[in-house]
Amino acid sequence: MADLSSQALHHDRILILDFGSQVTQLIARRVRESGVYCEVWPFTATAERIQGFEPRGIILSGGPASTVDEGSPRAAPAVFEMGVPLLGICYGQQTMCMQLGGRVEKSDHQEYGRSYVEVREECALTRDVWSPGAREQVWMSHGDRVAELPAGFRIVAVSEGAPFAMVADDSRHFYGIQFHPEVVHTPHGAQLLRNFTHGVCGCGGDWTMAAFRAEAIQRIRAQVGDGKVICGLSGGVDSSVAAVLIHEAIGDQLTCIYVDHGVMRGGETEQVVRTFRDRFNIRLVHRDASDLFLGQLEGVTDPERKRKTIGRLFIEVFEEEQAKIGGADFLAQGTLYPDVIESVSATGGPSVTIKSHHNVGGLPEGMRMKLVEPLRDLFKDEVRELGRELGMPEEIVGRHPFPGPGLAIRIPGEVTRERVQILQKADAIYLEEIRAAGLYDAIWQAFAVLLPVKSVGVMGDGRTYDNVCALRAVTSTDGMTADVYPFTMEFLTRVSARIVNEVRGINRVTYDITSKPPGTIEWE
Repeated sequence: MADLSSQALHHDRILILDFGSQVTQLIARRVRESGVYCEVWPFTATAERIQGFEPRGIILSGGPASTVDEGSPRAAPAVFEMGVPLLGICYGQQTMCMQLGGRVEKSDHQEYGRSYVEVREECALTRDVWSPGAREQVWMSHGDRVAELPAGFRIVAVSEGAPFAMVADDSRHFYGIQFHPEVVHTPHGAQLLRNFTHGVCGCGGDWTMAAFRAEAIQRIRAQVGDGKVICGLSGGVDSSVAAVLIHEAIGDQLTCIYVDHGVMRGGETEQVVRTFRDRFNIRLVHRDASDLFLGQLEGVTDPERKRKTIGRLFIEVFEEEQAKIGGADFLAQGTLYPDVIESVSATGGPSVTIKSHHNVGGLPEGMRMKLVEPLRDLFKDEVRELGRELGMPEEIVGRHPFPGPGLAIRIPGEVTRERVQILQKADAIYLEEIRAAGLYDAIWQAFAVLLPVKSVGVMGDGRTYDNVCALRAVTSTDGMTADVYPFTMEFLTRVSARIVNEVRGINRVTYDITSKPPGTIEWE
């Protein structure tokens, strides 16, 4: 992974070494939320690279492996010799203790999910958060446990399955915790992490969106110079914020291309054109390619084939429009930091995927452009914050995530113009009612699905045989795990009645109460 640290050299920095936990990104999120810049690197990072980063502290993440197994991951020995504070979380605690001379064993009392720790003593992490004698809720996920501490460590907290649930070596500023402070299920976890970054490591909390905006503009100008930039605009949060930021940096050197594939939400195309042409005065090429896309999707029912068809057509149309404007030197993308982390975890190197709203496979050979990715060290919530810093309207910045293939994958079965229009109307009513109830910002993502089944019903004095519409809404703080939003029956009844009465072609509405498991990023 290319280091992002060159983009924040004057900020205090925390380094997170990733041992494979599915919630490692949440550690970074919590650290960033406290105003401290951090990066996530694979645990295989060399000692030279780690030392060159000059972190104020290092966090060792959790992971799925067992430290008692031969060949399990280990941190570089230099990590323990750099003289900087360390925090080991779950597997990170176990490998830290083992590498420093302690012992880890398979536990006969595994702990998964909500658990409680008994606080025995105070340490720098618990100061003003936990008091000795308190019983505190945490989130556990371990089958191994530390059985013997290295020299210099003392017990801070215990649980039923972990006699060393929190430990501290005060002289070296090394700390280990068996639970996960980064997840919301550990109520005071964010404060514990803040005590480490601010109290132990001495970070000042100078990572702000105002500072990032100024620095990003300088970087864009330095990279682009007098070159031309094109941006595949989708109307989603990422590409929209990237476009406005780049335009602020280089003005008319940027041209945005918006390809309407015919399966956007109702009224969204008009909103995109209005916002970027009229409000921000950004050069915008609008290509209505809906006939082309819908024609190619005719008869296609497999969701992956839908994705690939839309992705292929998007590239073809994008290249056509690019040629019309005379080409460009740079391609702007709304790549986010999770994209960078995941691409490195999966491939060992940076991604070259076009991060448009279509998530297509990669840069075509004919696109001989350099990438401009001004958001590549930001998480989604930070992108929203940057958008507000740039003065973007909340209807864009706060928009729920929308999949690249659009409504095409929210119409299981064949996609036709008629079915798209039916779903657009139902989806619009659903979101309108959510906004009217003041619930839009409390929900991570809400949308309607036009199911590939029909239902017999009675409307008035006649029988109907029409489509079934499913509604889904989930809450999330991180986009990695989610729970169903608990609408009242009054709300669901009102929405269902409106959809059935106002959308011709739907005679039944159902509500999906499936929760989202960890490890998957996008709800579709």
